[in-house]
Amino acid sequence: MDPVNIIVNGTQETVKPVPLTFDAVVNLAYETPPYGDNTSFSITYRRSKNTPQLEGIMNPGDSLKPSEGMIFDVTATDRS
Repeated sequence: MDPVNIIVNGTQETVKPVPLTFDAVVNLAYETPPYGDNTSFSITYRRSKNTPQLEGIMNPGDSLKPSEGMIFDVTATDRS
């Protein structure tokens, strides 16, 4: 399996073409994720060739197989 290049928050990452978990995508987006009691993350993706829809939202517990050129946007929010 050849690695694939994906974009996470504007930065190119090279990953194995095996399913990425929600947490793995967060860790690619943030070197030190801002975890706390009130912190939550949202992940959107687009340009997926391995899912029935080309774009979507990842939720905690989800995983998906990355494809070449796939783009992930990860946002951390503080629920106050």
